[in-house]
Amino acid sequence: MDKQDLTFKTSKGTFNYRVGAIIIRDKKILMIKNDSAPYYYSVGGRVKLNETSEEAVVRETFEETGIKFEIDRLAFIHEHFFREEITREHYHEIAFFYLMKENNNENFVCKSYGDQGAKEHLHWLPIENLEQFHVFPEFFKTKLSAIMTGIEHITSKE
Repeated sequence: MDKQDLTFKTSKGTFNYRVGAIIIRDKKILMIKNDSAPYYYSVGGRVKLNETSEEAVVRETFEETGIKFEIDRLAFIHEHFFREEITREHYHEIAFFYLMKENNNENFVCKSYGDQGAKEHLHWLPIENLEQFHVFPEFFKTKLSAIMTGIEHITSKE
């Protein structure tokens, strides 16, 4: 039996515990976009019950890229309050974003699907031009171009 995702719905919205991978190569970040979404989002996904965030980010990056990445370090903790663009559902999300060790010689194969069942595709987006793309999390547009040191806690209310 599959472990339960740490997501639950209430009458006022959905709580979601998520991990994201920051995979950078040649000043580009690897992002995902699915056939039904108007935006790009970080590689990653939901943490499962009794799974650490580190285990989840390694599992999710493997599921979405076919590559078993190693973690470099935790870079961001994001508390995000938003209304999802497609479903219009209100979310309260806690996300841990990990900088992953680069695998330069690996070919990525995306075999995953988004929440609504749409096929996902991997895209390398130039970090210096992220403001030209509709990306989540939005803080990637400014924070990835700076030198990342330590762990930064970010709260976003939309």
